[in-house]
Amino acid sequence: MKKTALLHAGLSQLVATLGHGDAVVVADAGLPVPAGTPCIDLAVTRGVPSFWQVLDALLSEMQVEHALHAEEWLQHGPQLVQQVRDRLAPAPLAQLPHAEFKARCRGVRTIVRTGECTPYANLMLFSGVVF
Repeated sequence: MKKTALLHAGLSQLVATLGHGDAVVVADAGLPVPAGTPCIDLAVTRGVPSFWQVLDALLSEMQVEHALHAEEWLQHGPQLVQQVRDRLAPAPLAQLPHAEFKARCRGVRTIVRTGECTPYANLMLFSGVVF
């Protein structure tokens, strides 16, 4: 059995196979998954698992170079965006319009769907390197 925090086999395999610059989206329950885009659907019920639980598990093993979120998230929860900044530091966090965020989801390695029901709680993480 693994000794690290991330136990989900699919998530663990995803992190192990990421290359520099590959993108992964941690998504709320409502983000549409573009046709042909892989999805690891963890959503069980409203709030389970939470965005934060999944993000923290991924961050325990994933090297993040930078990240993106929809600018609309700032309007619905600026304190949540600050929590993301705190977790990602020193990796930069940028924003773009939600429609553009959704369009960029077409090119990601995987979307990880959570049970989160907070509006715009979606984060695109770009893999870095540890050397």
